[in-house]
Amino acid sequence: MVNRNVVGAGYGLRDWIMQRVTAVIMLIYTVALALFLLTMPSGYEGWKAFFGQFWVQLLTQVSLIALFLHVWVGIRDLWMDYVKPVGVRLALHVFTIVWLVSCFIYSVKVVWGL
Repeated sequence: MVNRNVVGAGYGLRDWIMQRVTAVIMLIYTVALALFLLTMPSGYEGWKAFFGQFWVQLLTQVSLIALFLHVWVGIRDLWMDYVKPVGVRLALHVFTIVWLVSCFIYSVKVVWGL
């Protein structure tokens, strides 16, 4: 006989770690961006040159992905905790997924100029 845990979803630790890791990624990016913005020349040309570099684009995209994952865990937990009707909760989950995937696609377009 197999002893199974039938209570809870079993993904709490993974989500907790994801929230912390994505928060650290966003914090590092925000501090680095603030420091770079203080030292770069002002105006559109300086901004364009700074964000035209591959490593800045890559770090920006990684930070945006971290943001989307952070949002997913938080909003999903909010829906699960406070929305009791299963159909409404499922609809909100689907809407959130579609919205976040759309945000990701748009972020690729903006960051990489595609």
